[in-house]
Amino acid sequence: MRILVIDAQGGGLGKAVITALRQRDCNAHIVAVGTNSNATSAMLKAGAAEAATGENSIIVTARKADVIICPIGLVIADSMLGEVTEGMALAIARSDAKKILIPSKGCNNYVAGVKKIGLKEIIDDVVECALC
Repeated sequence: MRILVIDAQGGGLGKAVITALRQRDCNAHIVAVGTNSNATSAMLKAGAAEAATGENSIIVTARKADVIICPIGLVIADSMLGEVTEGMALAIARSDAKKILIPSKGCNNYVAGVKKIGLKEIIDDVVECALC
């Protein structure tokens, strides 16, 4: 299984997801792509097998992924202080991969009905969904 983890800004959420996947002895091939080099670096340090940065990397890797894990803002163009381009959002949305979108307050979007739970519970849910 090929899991693509995409993150923006500092990459903290992607780092937490990759760390949790690795702690579960997940034998999936984990690819990390950041919208910027800081995000990419954080996810690579967490144990991603491969890493890249930028719009074209998201476009290419989204086509090859079985599962995509990312903050919900990455499917909304111009979110995350403008880091998310139309190309990034479309590549993720159009991918045939299973998408696991993580709600976050930082992208100025609110998903109604989503309970306010801690990051640990969110990450546990993400990992469970990715590996099922």
